[in-house]
Amino acid sequence: MDIGLLGATGPAGMALAARLASVGHDVTVGSRSKYRALEVRDTIAGEWPGRDLSLDSADNLGAAEAELVVIATPWNAATETAHSVRTKLRGKVVICMSNALSKVGREFQPLVPPRGSVSGSVQAELPDSYVAAAFHHVPAKELANLDEPVVSDILICSDHQKATATVSDLVSEIPGMRPLDAGELSNATAIEAFTAVLLQLNVRYKTRVALKLIGIDDADG
Repeated sequence: MDIGLLGATGPAGMALAARLASVGHDVTVGSRSKYRALEVRDTIAGEWPGRDLSLDSADNLGAAEAELVVIATPWNAATETAHSVRTKLRGKVVICMSNALSKVGREFQPLVPPRGSVSGSVQAELPDSYVAAAFHHVPAKELANLDEPVVSDILICSDHQKATATVSDLVSEIPGMRPLDAGELSNATAIEAFTAVLLQLNVRYKTRVALKLIGIDDADG
């Protein structure tokens, strides 16, 4: 699959780009600056010279040409980025992985965007697209280490079954990950906010936690 990541110059976006390319997808790293995107693309390729990663780079408009698009920007740029490429995203599945958080002292605090979640705001901006919230709770460092699987459940929320199914299939291709249908996009409010709890646990226990739920058989998931 041809996948474009918008704003994929941060740790999480770079990590997801590398991981998706490692399982055989053609990935385009996007940024507001095509030169910054090229720099990031070369950085990822340079870290894994022994792997045949299909990576390209473009500005966000070019990356939005892909079959499936991921918005990996900071939360306060997600809606603006979506608006800037909205004509390219009509009829496409769009994954939003942004979390609205603020750090106050040593504490991480969730913020509530106008639509209740970043993903909800992106869906409102893209009424002709199929937006899904996913990949919020995956530690970026582990995601970027292609030598190891990422043992984590991925909660997926969307108002469109097409989006949920597409993202579930994508997640299932990544070793160690399990997709879970977490309902409609309104539930993204709780999922995005819970990221603050996980980050706080990282600080408290000096680790990087991932989400793994019990009580659901793999066949059910």
